[in-house]
Amino acid sequence: MQWETVIGLEIHAQLATRSKIFSGAATAFGAAPNTQACAVDLGLPGVLPVLNREAVVMAVRFSAAIGADLERRSVFARKNYFYPDLPKGYQISQFELPIVGRGRVEILLDDGTARTIGVTRAHLEEDAGKSLHEDFHGLTGIDLNRAGTPLLEIVSEPDMRSAREAVAYARKIHQIVRYLGICDGNMQEGSFRADANVSVRPFGAELGTRAELKNINSFRFLERAINFEVERQIDLLESGGTVVQETRLYDPDRDETRSMRSKEEANDYRYFPDPDLLPVELDDEFVAAAIADMPELPDVRRVRFCEEYALGQTDAVQLTANRELADYYEATVRAGGDARLAANWVTGELAGALNREGMEIGQSPVSAMMLGGLLQRISDNTISGKIAKQVFDAMWGGGGSADEIIQSQGLKQITDSGALEEIVNAVVDENRSQVDAYRQADEKKQAKMLGFFVGRVMQASKGKANPKQVNELLRRKLAP
Repeated sequence: MQWETVIGLEIHAQLATRSKIFSGAATAFGAAPNTQACAVDLGLPGVLPVLNREAVVMAVRFSAAIGADLERRSVFARKNYFYPDLPKGYQISQFELPIVGRGRVEILLDDGTARTIGVTRAHLEEDAGKSLHEDFHGLTGIDLNRAGTPLLEIVSEPDMRSAREAVAYARKIHQIVRYLGICDGNMQEGSFRADANVSVRPFGAELGTRAELKNINSFRFLERAINFEVERQIDLLESGGTVVQETRLYDPDRDETRSMRSKEEANDYRYFPDPDLLPVELDDEFVAAAIADMPELPDVRRVRFCEEYALGQTDAVQLTANRELADYYEATVRAGGDARLAANWVTGELAGALNREGMEIGQSPVSAMMLGGLLQRISDNTISGKIAKQVFDAMWGGGGSADEIIQSQGLKQITDSGALEEIVNAVVDENRSQVDAYRQADEKKQAKMLGFFVGRVMQASKGKANPKQVNELLRRKLAP
């Protein structure tokens, strides 16, 4: 039987506010346990929540970014359940009237295929605390620092048909929230995590029973978890079993999902409007102010890079992967770097150095201004592309600007035709047998043999000869 996979994602993006969604407690990561949980977060008697205005602004910006329906009136509700890391006994969330309605996201797969994924809604809510199981000798500790941290939960339509599509969608949402500056996207710290609702069905049949894979904090694990779950459900159905609606956890060490609990329905949570919080009503002035300084979004920037800088789709996609990288590239071009040459260097030499050192673009010891200066020296033939890599390495190691390194190390390219001709003549005289073989060869073989002579000239000049001039001189000298 042919099976079709159906996937929907619920993504939790931690909003980049300095304080929590309903209190003034800090949201900074890494504080000692229970040092960033105030009376409001702990749900102590007599305290009242106060909505963080900035969290609302960020939700409005996200709505605009995905072309969603912005609900001018939204309501907070209490989602009731009992768990040790939820001190109030309920979570403040949005249910029937969320702030962000239907929208859509365009994804681009590795093979160039474009797809549109629907977004059902996005709503504001508070995070719960965290259960700690290590070093408690069989007991569980509770850290309530995260309790009350603002989240935007982004719920997709069940539009994805493979793990590959689900990862592409998750990456797209990750890219958007980072471009907007509303979430740092740090998956290791839990700032961006996904729940995947996965089911299978025979092609053309009704939706199957889904399992929810909870709190996946890496794109690689998301793909592996979905692929395992799809195979598990297919094996179960083909052996005559049935899929149970439940919440499952992914174990990356065993590369498998395992049952956590039966999946609750909305009525199990006994949602009702929070009596301590008024409905959120947005007027035109508030919305206009929230989106007034929206950045250029990644899809728009990608198209502009292709048109303005004559880049190919692959380079444009790579350079707009995150806002910091796109900003760096444009700053390099403004600093004097040729647009195509800058693209090659940013995606090649610079990206390789960053990967080797495990650095983000913002940590690069070679600034955009410095790289632009280096590319200028390539363009004006001061140095060759090969020497430029040597200069780049020196810049990376703190050796100064390109001009300073070229001057101090005597790396300026030899472009004087007289000096180059002397070196070429010497190489030709020292390799008479290869010269004779070259002159007797056909044109196709000559093209390959020329590399031998170019290499000898570059070696004699310590890499400082202008390659273009060397090729021209050699062809003239080697002609019969």
